[in-house]
Amino acid sequence: MDIKLEGKKAFVCGSTQGIGKAAALELAVLGASVVLIARNEDSLKQTKDELHTSQNQRHDYIVADFSAPVELKNKVTKYLENNPSHVHILVNNTGGPPAGKAIDANLQEFINAFQTHLLCNQILVQSLVSGMKAERYGRIINVISTSVKQPIPNLGVSNTIRGAVASWAKTLAGELGEFEITVNNVLPGFTKTQRLQSIIENKANKTGDSIEKVEKEMKSETPVKRFAEASEVAAAIAFLASPAASYINGINLPVDGGRTTCL
Repeated sequence: MDIKLEGKKAFVCGSTQGIGKAAALELAVLGASVVLIARNEDSLKQTKDELHTSQNQRHDYIVADFSAPVELKNKVTKYLENNPSHVHILVNNTGGPPAGKAIDANLQEFINAFQTHLLCNQILVQSLVSGMKAERYGRIINVISTSVKQPIPNLGVSNTIRGAVASWAKTLAGELGEFEITVNNVLPGFTKTQRLQSIIENKANKTGDSIEKVEKEMKSETPVKRFAEASEVAAAIAFLASPAASYINGINLPVDGGRTTCL
């Protein structure tokens, strides 16, 4: 099975922590040159130093804040002008909106989430798709949530925006497939990240339960009775980025230990 990525270049968003960082590390191990994108330059430099590097790999980073879509577009455009080699892989990955009920969310919360997720994803795809077409190789992988199959209580804004991203991705999969560009979504379940820790702490504060009790209850919802490691989600991302996944297009892939109850 061909999962090697030598000669490929990948943009990985939110790549200084959690699933994004794990994906960047995995893609580099498989041979890709990785361009990290996040807002903290010190963390970007540290992550870049951790990437596997061979003679034919050249890693880089872009400092950008996804709460400012125009800034992101300008910085990516400048990078591509200065680094004309085509990008083959895009991993869209951004931290989720704050917890809370949809009915209680104000309009600005929805606007912020829409900009940070869907608009920034669109900017990146439009910036990179011509190179993917020229190379006849493109992998667009969106890290979203199992909520696109089964809404998660108390994540109202996130459920709404993740669903929009999933529909956008499915539409793109139909538009870009003829150019050997695939568009797929990875849906992490409970994964050991700062995002999960924040959700656990928020739930503990609201219920008055201990963090240990909340964690135990959440783990009991998953057939494998544990949280995922970020590297386990990264493995799915890396496979979808590989030549072996060339005929997988337009899917939502849960990496959730079997927690999602629908088919």
